[in-house]
Amino acid sequence: MQLKKLIESLHPYTLYDGEDIEIVSIENDNRKVKKGSLFICIKGFTVDGHYFAQNAYEAGAAAIVAEKPLDLPIPVIIVKDTKKASSILADAFYEHPTQNLQLIGITGTNGKTTTSHLVEAILKEANQKTGIIGTMYTKINDEIQETKNTTPEPVTLQKIFHQMVEREVDTAVMEVSSHALVEGRVHGCDYDVAVFTNLSQDHLDFHDTMEEYKRAKGLLFTRLGNTFSQEKPKYAILNSDDPVSKEYEQQTAALVLTYGIDNEADIRAKNIQIHALGTTFQLETPFGEFPVSIKMIGKFNVYNALASIAAGIAIRIPVSVIIKAIEHVEGVSGRFEAVYNGQNFAVIVDYSHTPDSLENALKTVKEFAKKDIYVIVGCGGDRDKTKRPLMAKIACEHAKHAIFTSDNPRSEDPAQILNDMEEGVRGEKYTLIEDRKEAIFYAVEQAKEGDVILIAGKGHETYQLIGSKVLDFDDRLVAKEAIEEQKK
Repeated sequence: MQLKKLIESLHPYTLYDGEDIEIVSIENDNRKVKKGSLFICIKGFTVDGHYFAQNAYEAGAAAIVAEKPLDLPIPVIIVKDTKKASSILADAFYEHPTQNLQLIGITGTNGKTTTSHLVEAILKEANQKTGIIGTMYTKINDEIQETKNTTPEPVTLQKIFHQMVEREVDTAVMEVSSHALVEGRVHGCDYDVAVFTNLSQDHLDFHDTMEEYKRAKGLLFTRLGNTFSQEKPKYAILNSDDPVSKEYEQQTAALVLTYGIDNEADIRAKNIQIHALGTTFQLETPFGEFPVSIKMIGKFNVYNALASIAAGIAIRIPVSVIIKAIEHVEGVSGRFEAVYNGQNFAVIVDYSHTPDSLENALKTVKEFAKKDIYVIVGCGGDRDKTKRPLMAKIACEHAKHAIFTSDNPRSEDPAQILNDMEEGVRGEKYTLIEDRKEAIFYAVEQAKEGDVILIAGKGHETYQLIGSKVLDFDDRLVAKEAIEEQKK
């Protein structure tokens, strides 16, 4: 694309009156710059991209977008905000990809990953080509790519959407984090459906207050636009059992579909029965009532199923197709995932890393546990410290054996994190084992027939972040190793 054409949408900007230049790529990482790239200088939390403009020039950048003049012999386009400019430029460079596919965004504290995978299953059952962007990976049709963030930054995000359009994806499903909404990573994304799962404490290291966190999530619903279209209607899918939904309903001009269990809703589950192999419920919809049997366990997974059903209904997929799809889903990696290696007790690995999700997981375990419940739980370093005593308190309240351990301590002292957790349970009975592997081995050694071990916090993750090191660590593999050792 020609530079002059590309920057037309950046008004007001410092005009470029020189010779036009062919731009072959847009980059905000100087290490990815090649001959003909447009390099955007982004001011991050720790690094300022302006310091790398010289490197980008030497790597072959044809032009640079910056917030201040730079002494370089190539065009420098000055803008007020390079972060916003990166969204606008990426959307233009990749030819507005989200206008050429159906886009479903899912936000909330818990359940985003499971709900996105259920929606993907529904779309595939309806013979649609799909794309998915989230915590675990990016997937275009059946090709998986690794991602660093739940929601990538704008240049990467629009490039992914462009690839989806090239590969004839019909509908893309993406998890939308509160960080991404506040930082403007999804500016330019044309959402057709926005789904809200729930809101509970998390990320207060970033948002400071729950009010700010709530406001951040609500941005997704305000960005559904302010117009109505019969050809391409916009929908907000809201959880009627979460009081925050009332505010989001007021904030959006889109059509609203509600789902829930306890309160009245357009899509509702009744007569819920939870057992060790799955969950059954009676589904109420505007089109009638239907029995549903999913292979996932717990009330929280009923909410995830309802959210995905509502999304499917919004895009006019028949209820019979929706039910068939979700009943076939075995589960999602690291989300209440059973680990079996021939033992006579249950081991479950779950991503529950917030007070609300940990409580939900433990309440679900109580539904089918025949004997004692063990929970292995930690709290991440360099993250919201206020939830540490809450997590510990919930662990002690709902499990007979609470074991506190490390969970990605990052730059913090693991012992200090454990001390913060202990503040919530002084006088309670619990066990401290700083080394996560030792904690898992300890629980497996102690477990008897009929017991349940919940290993919480990391789920699908295959690493442990300690200091500046990224160490191989998978709760599921460590649990299998511990079981194997116990059998000996």
